[in-house]
Parts: sequence; C-alpha cells; structure tokens
Amino acid sequence: MKITHVDTFVVGTEWRNLTIVRAHTDEGLTGLGEARMVNHTDALVGYLAEAAPRHLVGHDPFRIEELVKKMGRDNFSRAGEVMSSGIAMFEMACWDIVGKALDQPVYNLLGGPVRDRVKAYANGWYRVERTAEEFHEAAKKVVERGYRALKLDPFGPGHYELEYEEKIQAVSLVEAVRDAIGSEVEILLEMHGRFSPATAIEMARMLQPFGLGWVEEPVPPVNLKALKKASDGIEATVATGERIHQRHEYREVFELQAADVIQPDISHIGGLLETKKLASWADAYYVTIAPHNVGGQINTAAALHLAACTTNFRIQEYFNDFADPWVRETAPGLSEVKDGYFELPKGPGLGVELDEEVIEAHPKQDVHFNLFAEGWERRWTSCGSHRHRSRMHCVYLATH
Repeated sequence: MKITHVDTFVVGTEWRNLTIVRAHTDEGLTGLGEARMVNHTDALVGYLAEAAPRHLVGHDPFRIEELVKKMGRDNFSRAGEVMSSGIAMFEMACWDIVGKALDQPVYNLLGGPVRDRVKAYANGWYRVERTAEEFHEAAKKVVERGYRALKLDPFGPGHYELEYEEKIQAVSLVEAVRDAIGSEVEILLEMHGRFSPATAIEMARMLQPFGLGWVEEPVPPVNLKALKKASDGIEATVATGERIHQRHEYREVFELQAADVIQPDISHIGGLLETKKLASWADAYYVTIAPHNVGGQINTAAALHLAACTTNFRIQEYFNDFADPWVRETAPGLSEVKDGYFELPKGPGLGVELDEEVIEAHPKQDVHFNLFAEGWERRWTSCGSHRHRSRMHCVYLATH
C-alpha cells in the first residue's frame, strides 16, 4: 500500500483555525490528521505543501517510525512547532489508515485499552465578561453538562506581576466558580506561563483554599529552573508542557522533577507514537500525562486513543462542547461527554470521518489570538474584542 496524494483543509472559527490533512492510498483508504496552529496557520499549510510530496506521497503508511524519523532527520534543522505539527498530522493520518486496513481502533495497535472510558475536563466555557456573576453562571452550565472537572485562567492579560486589585479579582472569579460547581468538581488553574516564580507562588497560595486540581504552566516554558522554583513553592500539583515540541526536551523537566503532570499536545510533538514514548518515559519518574488539546474532533480522537492505552494517563482537555460546538460536526464519530467521560472511540482507525460541507461552510479566518490582550477570554478575533471581528478568508486547499 502506498499514499498517492494529500488534501489539506483549513476550518476557521472566531479565534482558532484548524488545519486538517487527508491522505489517500492506492487501495482506496484515507487517513486524517489535524493540528490547531496558534497564529501560524499559513506557515503550517506551507510546510505541509512542501513535505507531502517529499515524505508522504509514495510512502507505505504502515512504516510510521520510518516516516517520523526521516521527516525529522532529513530536514536537518531542529524541529520547532511547525515541523513537529506537520509530522504529527501525517503520523495521525497513517495510524488512521493502518487501523482501517486492519479493521481495528488505533488504541488496539498501541497496546490495547487499559480503561473503558476517558475522563475529560471542560475548557473554553468562560467566554463571558470577567465578573464573578458571569463566571458563576458559566460554570454552572459546565456542571449541567455532566463534567466533573473544568479549567480556567482568571488572570486577564497579566504578565509577570499583577496589581493588587487584579489579584483580588482573580480570587473572586475562582471563588465564584467554586461556589457554582460545589465541592466535588475539580478546578484546574491555568496560568498560561504568565508569571514570575514569585507571582505564581503567591497566586497559587491565594487560590489554594478553593481546592486546585493543578496549577498549569505557572511560568514561561523556556526556563525550567524557574519552573522548578515555582513548583517547589506551590502546594498544588504542577502541570506543564503544551509548548514543548520535542520529546527530548522533557529530559530536564523530569531530571529537575519540576512538574507532576506533563501536557504534550499530540498534534505539536510529532504524533501518537512520540507521545506514547514520552508517557512511558514520564512513568519512570511517576509523572502522569494529560494531553493538551485545543483541536477539533480529529485531534480529540487521537487523544482518546492515546488515553485508552496509556497507563499513566490522567485526564483529557476538551473545548468543543462550549467553544464553537459546531466543530463537532466537522468530523463526526466520537461520543459526547457523559457524566464527565468520553466513551472509547469505536474505530476502525481513529473512528471519525470528514464532513466537507461543514468544513466549506466555515472557511479560514484571519485570526491573531493574543492571550495577553484585554478580553482574550471572550475568544473573539482581534485580541478578544467582539467589536473587531476579522474579515473571513475562504480557504479550501487541495494539494494533490
């Protein structure tokens, strides 16, 4: 079996673009891959257009390890987010094809399931004004949907430090959320790498009375000794990793024991097998894995297959029940979250298929999503302001 050509699609929402590839084989099977590239969609599409004829077309989809090795090695330059995402998308597509060829869900090809369902937490649910009242009402809707965990960043556009009144506002938002969801639903605190170690420690201490499941990315990801300093001062579990794009870059995280939970994004770190290897490595340090996921249904499907067969998996992030719920229609096939859990994908392959009509109805947008802009949590385009929606650009790319 050989891959003959690749289609590329871009699906646009008000705050994110989802890039999708569909690989075709000479036996009539197709496979899907997906990534959400923050603010660099055109760069990713350009890389895919170059890489597909060089690496994927003519390749046997069963030879996944060889594909990943060659795509990383033969380009010589160190793989960053764009290259690692392209590799991941092609790798996902190959697993999808292999699963279909063998009539098996992907998790059966990666060791088989170790659980019957996958715990999920909600993100993207607080697209509201940054007030205690609005956060309270939004959080209630998460619990009504059956979720047993949610994540939020209550810190506005904060960077390094916060003014005293901003600290008090952040506390009021988390307090309102805890009041809305009760004591049995988990709060995961997102810091988006905003703070100095001192500020991260202070805010975690101020918010600890509300029960924090973890504190995520307390400092920027490039200085792991600063992360270690923050981790040592934070009582709660510390999570990090969404902006680490090479498996080997986790070595210092593990050796410093700087985090308790790692959050690789399957679509940014080279794919399912790379993430599976990373999870096994993490397990040697008693570190759990909770993959980052701001993607659509294809990346979510890949994450669920990984969760199904990974012993040290913790919980899976999911946006699409609250942020752009129509995204679920772009690649139907997954179960809905029920009582806080996904059912395992049915397969074969990833278990989802494209709906091209939905994709064509939601073309690429000119999005710059800025987490350090006022009002970013509303997740509108142009720095979070609904008064400045971008003009949509129709992109439907066929690169075969």
